[in-house]
Amino acid sequence: MTERDVLLNELAQGLRPMSEGIEWFDVLGQEEQSEVLLFLRHHCVQARAVTEDGPESISRAGLRPTHTPAVLISRGRIDEQLGKIAGLAPLDERRKAFRLLISVLAIADARRRERDCSGGCSHWWHKLSDAG
Repeated sequence: MTERDVLLNELAQGLRPMSEGIEWFDVLGQEEQSEVLLFLRHHCVQARAVTEDGPESISRAGLRPTHTPAVLISRGRIDEQLGKIAGLAPLDERRKAFRLLISVLAIADARRRERDCSGGCSHWWHKLSDAG
């Protein structure tokens, strides 16, 4: 577990405000931002994100349906679309992708926590709210 892992999970769980996450993301270099987006994409897949998570994720992220990441997530196979979203290059698109991927992770992980971990689990990120 790294400081980055903790921060991203705290953002997904609403333990930190998104404004703090955006500030953190914006000071990263382009390569580091790409790594973060790929990390988030991986964790969304691991949390079993589904296509039906798209509309709520767009809304939670505060994106318009016409923003590129929102259009992509609405186009079918979510695992493929998450990869395309993580690969967006322009800074303003990467920032939107960051917000959207955090929202997808929040929704998918909350569902997994409720379904698979409600009786307890060994996932360290599910214990973050206990630490504060």
